[in-house]
Amino acid sequence: MKIAPQFVDGIRALVVGARATVARGVDLVQVHTNFEIGRRIVEEEQRGKDRAAYGQEVIKALAERLTGEFGKGFSRTNLKLLRLFYLQNQDRIGQSMTGQFSTPEIPQTSSGQFSRH
Repeated sequence: MKIAPQFVDGIRALVVGARATVARGVDLVQVHTNFEIGRRIVEEEQRGKDRAAYGQEVIKALAERLTGEFGKGFSRTNLKLLRLFYLQNQDRIGQSMTGQFSTPEIPQTSSGQFSRH
């Protein structure tokens, strides 16, 4: 059976477009997650009495716990960078995001397929 090239091209364009949209969505979620981690580190540091020393301990302890649970990506250096990312962008990203930050559940059908609401 011969399939029309336009038909295949149309399906291909859908797949390519979907993949690009998913990649952008993942990037946006990662930016929000990084911002929120940085915000929470800063807030925790501000509760400490000696902020500089306490901040280093917060980052050290958090790096150890997260690396133990999730593996690479949560070194002290990375957590310091997330803290800095928050501090440098809090006015641009600000409250609009932190008040909305949550991880919604995505319902699935019995076949394992994602469903839309």
